[in-house]
Amino acid sequence: MSILYFDCFSGISGDMVLGALIDCGIDYEIFKGELAKLNISGYNIEIKKSSKNGITGTDVNVQLEKCEHGEHQHRNISDIEGIINKSGITENAKDISKKIFRKLAEAEGKVHGKGVEEVHFHEVGAVDSIVDIVGCAICIDILHIDSFACSMLNVGRGFVKCQHGIIPVPGPAVVELLRGIPVFSLDINTELVTPTGAAIVSTLCTDFGPIPQMVIEKAGYGLGKKNLEIPNLLRIIIGDVKKKPIA
Repeated sequence: MSILYFDCFSGISGDMVLGALIDCGIDYEIFKGELAKLNISGYNIEIKKSSKNGITGTDVNVQLEKCEHGEHQHRNISDIEGIINKSGITENAKDISKKIFRKLAEAEGKVHGKGVEEVHFHEVGAVDSIVDIVGCAICIDILHIDSFACSMLNVGRGFVKCQHGIIPVPGPAVVELLRGIPVFSLDINTELVTPTGAAIVSTLCTDFGPIPQMVIEKAGYGLGKKNLEIPNLLRIIIGDVKKKPIA
């Protein structure tokens, strides 16, 4: 039985998850072919190898095309579920994507005092978030993962600017998503866990703590966009929990 472990020593974001999953050995062209089945436009995706603190991993950049009106469309959860349902990705990838988006919309709705269907906001509606979340679901489907676990999450500290103004780190939506999940903060004054990253692990993972007993089969590193004292990476470890370790 396969298990995927999110090692969040430097936080987690949607693009870091996507990079780490691809870094586990997913063919770029196969992935892009599956992503194209989403049938949305307005973006280009760049996938390349790079490094942080001497550790090589995969860097994913979703580059949005310039909008005629200078602003990208805001969508609600029904709009996004409609896009996913009409796409040609597998049923399993659709199910994973919709669960993550629903979890994210519920958290944002609670924070802003709105019903789930009333939530219209950039973090869920923007094309880059759709590509990150659906891309992660596609990768998980390709890798045939049975279960998920996660480390304690390094959330960072300080303040960050968003569309609503200056908010504390971790952000209110992240705090809502990480209820019941162990977190910590080192002396790093920046946001390390994004709402998308928090939604992914809180939706998928059933266990949070140290690396579980497994025979390691794959590992991948997804690069973050920050230069910190510690490597801004997400590590994913995939292993088999039934295999006996080599004596």
